[in-house]
Amino acid sequence: MEATFGPTFSAVAPVAKAETSNNYKQHRRTPSSSSTLTYSPRDDDDMPPISTPRRSDSAISVRSLHSESNMSLRSTFSLHEEEEDTEPQVFAEQPSVKLCCQLCCSVFKDPVITTCGHTFCRRCALTSEKCPVDNSKLTVVVNNIAVAEQIGELFIHCKYGCRPAAAGKPGAFEVDPLGCPFTIKLTSRKEHEVSCDYRPVRCPNNPNCPPLLTMNLEAHLKECEHIKCPHSKYGCTFIGNQDTYETHLEVCKFEGLKEFLQQTDDRFHEMQVTMAQKDQDISFLRSMLGKLSEKLDQLEKNLELKFDVLDENQSKLSEDLMEFRRDASMLNDELSHINARLNMGILGSYDPQQIFKCKGTFVGHQGPVWCLCVYSTGDLLFSGSSDKTIKVWDTCTTYKCQKTLEGHDGIVLALCIQGNRLYSGSADCTIIVWDIQSLQKVNTIRAHDNPVCTLVSSHNMLFSGSLKAIKVWDIVGTELKLKKELTGLNHWVRALVASQNHLYSGSYQTIKIWDIRSLECVHVLQTSGGSVYSIAVTNHHIVCGTYENLIHVWDIESKEQVRTLTGHVGTVYALAVISTPDQTKVFSASYDRSLRVWSMDNMICTQTLLRHQGSVTALAVSRGRLFSGAVDSTVKVWTC
Repeated sequence: MEATFGPTFSAVAPVAKAETSNNYKQHRRTPSSSSTLTYSPRDDDDMPPISTPRRSDSAISVRSLHSESNMSLRSTFSLHEEEEDTEPQVFAEQPSVKLCCQLCCSVFKDPVITTCGHTFCRRCALTSEKCPVDNSKLTVVVNNIAVAEQIGELFIHCKYGCRPAAAGKPGAFEVDPLGCPFTIKLTSRKEHEVSCDYRPVRCPNNPNCPPLLTMNLEAHLKECEHIKCPHSKYGCTFIGNQDTYETHLEVCKFEGLKEFLQQTDDRFHEMQVTMAQKDQDISFLRSMLGKLSEKLDQLEKNLELKFDVLDENQSKLSEDLMEFRRDASMLNDELSHINARLNMGILGSYDPQQIFKCKGTFVGHQGPVWCLCVYSTGDLLFSGSSDKTIKVWDTCTTYKCQKTLEGHDGIVLALCIQGNRLYSGSADCTIIVWDIQSLQKVNTIRAHDNPVCTLVSSHNMLFSGSLKAIKVWDIVGTELKLKKELTGLNHWVRALVASQNHLYSGSYQTIKIWDIRSLECVHVLQTSGGSVYSIAVTNHHIVCGTYENLIHVWDIESKEQVRTLTGHVGTVYALAVISTPDQTKVFSASYDRSLRVWSMDNMICTQTLLRHQGSVTALAVSRGRLFSGAVDSTVKVWTC
């Protein structure tokens, strides 16, 4: 026959059944019975035909392999898991080549079928990477039950009838002519070996007695000189043979008390059982006490958490109440101020068309909005935020975000438009150039060593403000060429405005006026109220908002300060101007979450706008509409 390690379940070798249905049979002792046969399976191509096994008394020495007991369920053939690799396993007849693993060259131990279709020992399949037949990766699929059943029907010599081979590889065994003469089925070996007459035992009387076979134990006990009195546990020191043992029992002082001693033992055993039961009860009560303690700890933690939430809610309600009272006080002050102006007759006629109302809110940023810029040609509004993005809003048709521009690694602090280009300044110290038509980034410039706070463009130049510096850039297509750096500034430049032929810059308590053509400082205005955060220029006035809540107004011609506007209770972050032939209005945005509308004709506040839930940080105007951005991450639209 041709050897095949089959890829399917049916590829198993037929094995001749035993002549009898019994699991045991005795074998004859012959000179050949002590010899060992060797077997090495090879690849299918060069495998010679295997002849029928010669006689039942020939033996093949196959080393036992353990399968991994925790890897999967056992097949119907399973050698006992407590066997060790050196357990003798000598087959009475030479197994078929189809029942041998190509990896270990031994009879299959826990045979499994792998993904390549071949059968191997489970341990071999798990410890080997490649199949020796087709060189594919080995992965266990299922137990090969058919092969396992055939191997289980093979007869082996009792392990007490085997001995280590005189010559051969370590772990090889041969038949011992002086050992157990029985051969048993592989699946029944434990059942036989537990009761085998050739199993080595020790004398129960004295461990120092020479080793015995089970069949000789009874005869040895009759001659043993180390028999102890059955009452030795009570203190009897007798040791002797069978004859003296019987004589001793007649005179042993404990023999007459054996019933009492037995009753005492029984009672003591009952007490031990009772104590064990009590110990179990105590352990159970301790475990229940532990669980109750855990539940109590959990309840305490939940209660503490609820108290924390209650305290937090109470604190938040108190803060909201204080904020409401502050807003109410601000509104009352504003009403009183307006009434006083009305009574004095200086407010002018009331025009309901000039009342600004919130018409909508743009929502989408994930952080505070710090700057706004309007592209009036396309009715687009650009907003820069702490989320490092610039959002493009349609302010004419859909009123939705058309696109989110991503490119900065820091907060977007400034926006400016020149032609069809958008310029954005960020805390990452860069200026990015965007094409407004395609809404794509076209260039990035490392502008300053510190955050870019503000941007403004005029005369084909871009001005960027940072810490104690203003840089002037020539706009050449998508490129920015550094033209000059304006110095002599005492703090952060947070406000830049270009009007006609002049550039206005704000820093700490100072406004500098620069000639745009010569880039020289032509005038300095001294202010109060801390750093200048915002500047607006009208036809007749220069207006600036400061850190300390004040709005200063200068005459643009004489450069004399004409008024200080009060009313805000927080830093004035932004200013914007709407001018008509009849009047000029200035809008101010503040840390106090409000916007104020100022009439520049009589320098009074005509309206206070309260809709934002956070500080108002940026303003922009377009076509009579006002846009306000705030720390609440929203942009609101206001119209008359």
